[in-house]
Amino acid sequence: MENRNNFDYEEITSAYGNDGQTTIVASAFSALMRKVYVWMALALVVSGLTALYVSRSAGLLQMAGSGIWLLVIAELALVIFLTARIHKMSFQTAGIMFVLYSVLNGVTLSFIFLAYTMSSIATTFFVTAGTFAAMSLIGYGTRRDLSSMGRYLLFALIGLIIATVVNLFLGNGLLNLVISAVGVLVFVGLTAYDTQKIKQMFLMNGTDVNEGTQKLALMGSLMLYLDFINLFLYLLRFFGRSNN
Repeated sequence: MENRNNFDYEEITSAYGNDGQTTIVASAFSALMRKVYVWMALALVVSGLTALYVSRSAGLLQMAGSGIWLLVIAELALVIFLTARIHKMSFQTAGIMFVLYSVLNGVTLSFIFLAYTMSSIATTFFVTAGTFAAMSLIGYGTRRDLSSMGRYLLFALIGLIIATVVNLFLGNGLLNLVISAVGVLVFVGLTAYDTQKIKQMFLMNGTDVNEGTQKLALMGSLMLYLDFINLFLYLLRFFGRSNN
């Protein structure tokens, strides 16, 4: 069986047989990627505004703090459900769930405004945006197959999660610094890998713009949104200045 992850953009578009069809494929792909980034940007705006609003309300912060584990579980359950069921639900329902997830994540992120100064949060956001843009551009444009890198990144992510849980009990400062550095590297790599994965998914799906491709764009934006948020949080550990 052939490994379809090894397909590159020109290899697939050349199968359409003429320049006109290749242009159609390129145009459709560009339109899809614009939707991916628009949805991602919308989710980031929703999360940012929600976080800022909650951080300025003592009552909401108290409620969020008392139910933080419920929030985390709800976010995880929502992502798993959306990923598993998106092909069976309407695009409108999937979009509403994505926005709901952005709101829940914004509530969770509200606590960073208590821990760090506003200026350091803004600085970290712009550093994250620049890093993300560069790595996503690499993933978008490279002809090298990144699927093997994706497997290593998945193993590293699992190790990162285990190390983070262990350090919750150890409270080791040096280990926390190592975890943060590894976290940055993992999500820098995942940004490029996921961008290429979205490209491959689209090229295998075809050029028709329909509800299926719309939902594909939504799933792609969720993947990149999660990469951006996690990269931002790990970089914040280096660039963030404490409010205390």
